[in-house]
Amino acid sequence: MLALTFSTGLADAVGYLGLDKVFTGNMTGNVVILGMALAGASNLPVLGPLLALFTFMLGAAVGGRVLRPVAIGWTTHATVLFAVQGVIMAGLAIALFLGGGHPPQPFDLVITSLLAAMMGLQAGVARHIGVKDVTTVVVTSTITGLAADSRLGGGKGQPWFRRVAAILLICAGAAVGALLLSVHIGWGVALSAVITLVVASLGHAAGRPHHAPENRASA
Repeated sequence: MLALTFSTGLADAVGYLGLDKVFTGNMTGNVVILGMALAGASNLPVLGPLLALFTFMLGAAVGGRVLRPVAIGWTTHATVLFAVQGVIMAGLAIALFLGGGHPPQPFDLVITSLLAAMMGLQAGVARHIGVKDVTTVVVTSTITGLAADSRLGGGKGQPWFRRVAAILLICAGAAVGALLLSVHIGWGVALSAVITLVVASLGHAAGRPHHAPENRASA
């Protein structure tokens, strides 16, 4: 899950810096951008954030629908969904390479929408797996928990390593994504696809998902 958090930083760097100031994973950012744009702020997109919001929710809904009948945790269903995400993102990277660079309109909106859908799918699967403080797409709640449960906040203990790692990794992913954009927009998407496929493989091997029981209570 921490590796996927890094991957989200990559995807958001591609979306914001390479695809007209649209976040593909951080929907809070899109809502804020949309609000400012609707208020008349100049040089801010409207259609891109709207499409990203819609397709992100669509991807999360697909993840929720597929995973609802199975047990919480890593299952074969999670492996398949992550694999599908990785393959689609690899396809997007290939399309960007073949296209020669930054896609022209309206193809940039197509890439943005598909990336956001894949981040929504990832978020839906991560939510079902249920690793505390690691949603893979946003770290605001993680930062809140880190501060609120700290000694300064009156806390006596917390999973600080996981929380700090999630914050640092999404930041590092964004930095690496920004650097890769100077070479080619496709590299950030390609690296994100590779990370997702590796996570799917390792998670399937280590999680023994074929032993996971069905979630009969919600079936």
